[in-house]
Amino acid sequence: MLQRITLMTVVLSILLTVQMGWAQQKAAETHPRPATVAENAKLQEEYAAKAFFEGPIWDPVGKQLYFTSFVDKDTKILRLEERGKASVWLDHTKGINGTWLSLEGRMLGAQAYGQHVMSYAFGESGPADTIVIAENPKWNQPNDVCQTPNGNIYFTDPDFKNRKTSAVYVKTTAGEVKKIITSMPVPNGVIASNDGKTLYVGDSHEKLWRSFPILADGTVGEGMLFFDPETSRQDSPDGMSIDAEGNLYLSGRGGVWVASPEGKSLGLIPVPEFCSNVTFGGTEGKTLYFTCANKVYSLQMKVKGGQFR
Repeated sequence: MLQRITLMTVVLSILLTVQMGWAQQKAAETHPRPATVAENAKLQEEYAAKAFFEGPIWDPVGKQLYFTSFVDKDTKILRLEERGKASVWLDHTKGINGTWLSLEGRMLGAQAYGQHVMSYAFGESGPADTIVIAENPKWNQPNDVCQTPNGNIYFTDPDFKNRKTSAVYVKTTAGEVKKIITSMPVPNGVIASNDGKTLYVGDSHEKLWRSFPILADGTVGEGMLFFDPETSRQDSPDGMSIDAEGNLYLSGRGGVWVASPEGKSLGLIPVPEFCSNVTFGGTEGKTLYFTCANKVYSLQMKVKGGQFR
């Protein structure tokens, strides 16, 4: 009897210890709400379907949100018509993933399965015209794309399977396509600072973000660790956005982290599903849109997106 009581006591003690550990871990994982989020703002579901959503982009002329939809390898670009309703803007995109609003007001898209970087003019029933920005059948699968104020276009080409041939490229305004980063195992999301002097790249294998100084010829200098949040969450870093103050919005590792231009954590926006990407939009530029697994959300902000400066 004594042995049974002792055993039960030990078991209860272990369970209590585990529960206390969980409680401590939960407390340790409590991160502040970013001050850039509007007061009392909550995630608002904008659209839901059985698909993986990516590549959100806001068209400031048409004042509508576009995003990519993956169902296996059937990829489409959807346009949000109203809350809960989206139309197919472009079908059979050959894997358009990350997107970017170009300086000319066009949609840039990284085409994973076609090994292209594309440019589309916004049209009412689909692209008004289509331009191939860069192509190479030897690329793995172009994943994300951005453009700097001087017109250079940067894109990632991750080797998810083997982590041996991953690279980041630049397409300069002179028309050259240069391989500029080969040191990252799986570069995924990419974005530049508002002044075009720094390139930020997330790595889905290292689970962190690095920054690189952009040089005069469009290439980059030596990279450094930019952001690695204090969290046990290991969701892969994916896409990102930037606000008018230069703060970065980084999807992955538990939601969307907001980091200062110096890489200091400004807090976490928790997201129920895995969040693939974010972008600013809305008529005033103060709505942050989230593309996720099966959901698209919006959140009201105090700041404008970098493209609304």
